[in-house]
Amino acid sequence: MTTDPLAPLLALADITAAVEQARARFDRALGHRALRRHGGQVAAEVSLRSAVASAALEGAVHEREAVRAGTVTDPVLQGALRVAGALPGLSELWPRAPRQALAKLHVLAARDVVPEAELGRPVADPVVATRLDGLAGLVAGGTKVSPLVLAAVVHGELLNLRPFAGPSGVVARGAARLVLLASGLDPRGLLAVDVGHREREPEYVGSAGAFATGTPDGLRSWLRHYMAAVEVGADQLTAIGDEVLAAA
Repeated sequence: MTTDPLAPLLALADITAAVEQARARFDRALGHRALRRHGGQVAAEVSLRSAVASAALEGAVHEREAVRAGTVTDPVLQGALRVAGALPGLSELWPRAPRQALAKLHVLAARDVVPEAELGRPVADPVVATRLDGLAGLVAGGTKVSPLVLAAVVHGELLNLRPFAGPSGVVARGAARLVLLASGLDPRGLLAVDVGHREREPEYVGSAGAFATGTPDGLRSWLRHYMAAVEVGADQLTAIGDEVLAAA
């Protein structure tokens, strides 16, 4: 019997409870009344806020209302918007051909930021190639852990590897959201995890660095942060739902 390579993560102190709590918080948010009649509007707002947060984490900080108004031309922000908008259309490709999906994410994220010849092409490093293959194997059915845990691992590994030139963090955050969409946990893209990362940015940066060490404490730090960010994202969904109903 093949051992699940990610199963040991659930044995780390407090992680199983943190995953269950984060999932429960999201499940409660999914019961919001706004999603019955205004689900598309809510999803569009989640997508916008996620893109603004992801771009900000990459150093491209812009006011949300300016972005909404279409006055921000920053290429990193525009790339984050393209990635956010493309995720639903990539959800079927992701588990079948994750490396192809990652290349597409990079083309979307890095257009007008890196030379055209580099778009969609991972850096030429055999270590990176090997680890990307391993990550692809996990995404393509190599683990049965909660999608929240797999998303955290995909996110942390891509942040650590930085396999693409330019705004590699935007790609990492997009890939993590793809895990949640493709798994069926969040098929409508309603969980604004990136808003949670942005709101807890010092912790995000620190725990990502800890993840890169590969130690049990480092992995635990990152997973705890990720689940806290999921809870913030769930609360963001509730807040957006309240705003949509108030404006209806």
